[in-house]
Amino acid sequence: MSLLDLRALDFGYPHHPVGHDVTLSLAAGEIVALLGPNGAGKTTLFRTLLGWLPPLAGAVELDGRPLAHWSRRQLARTLAYVPQAHAGVFAFTALDVVLMGRTAHLPPLGVPSRGDHARALEALASLGVAALAPRVYSELSGGERQLVLVARALAQEPRILVMDEPTASLDFGNQLRVLDEIAALGRRGIGVLMSTHHPDHARHVAQRVALLKGGRLVGAGVPDEWLTVERLAHLYDVDPARIPP
Repeated sequence: MSLLDLRALDFGYPHHPVGHDVTLSLAAGEIVALLGPNGAGKTTLFRTLLGWLPPLAGAVELDGRPLAHWSRRQLARTLAYVPQAHAGVFAFTALDVVLMGRTAHLPPLGVPSRGDHARALEALASLGVAALAPRVYSELSGGERQLVLVARALAQEPRILVMDEPTASLDFGNQLRVLDEIAALGRRGIGVLMSTHHPDHARHVAQRVALLKGGRLVGAGVPDEWLTVERLAHLYDVDPARIPP
């Protein structure tokens, strides 16, 4: 059975629909890459499956149960999210930010334990950025902040990880580091749904890709079949001759 199911989902805002009739599933250990042009509705779709926006029609289900039947605490122990960017305004250290991922595992009014600190440091170390732990998050570069946000999601120990362009602000080396970690998460049985503008990244880690255009799913399947020059040209409205084979 799938961990996550989107069933004939319409999504968006009151009086402003964004997406229509999206059906997609995510299994344990599966990595699905979502591709589409800016404005296609990827981020709004993520906000809906995270429970931040109610579906306009259709359903979002986790373990076969509608999302509305899950408490916020249950969701936080199941779903983790990595946004595109987050600047931060308070003088939290990077370790403080990663520890926030442990909140769902703490009792009411609880404080992080030694074990929680260890998990947070392990998450930073897995991405090669343990040295950032004592530094002020708001003073980090955009790429460093992105890696800290990925570490926060890892520290949350979710069963499903939703990532909105997780490599967008990273240099080449850190892109590879994050992609390797995503692949490792899949091997550990965690389902990953990630958006990306890089077909090569999808080919590198994803078992399936989903193509979103104008708020509608125009196709889904294995990368070799769906990330062809012709399909990418149609998806992004560009001349096929401009896309490398």
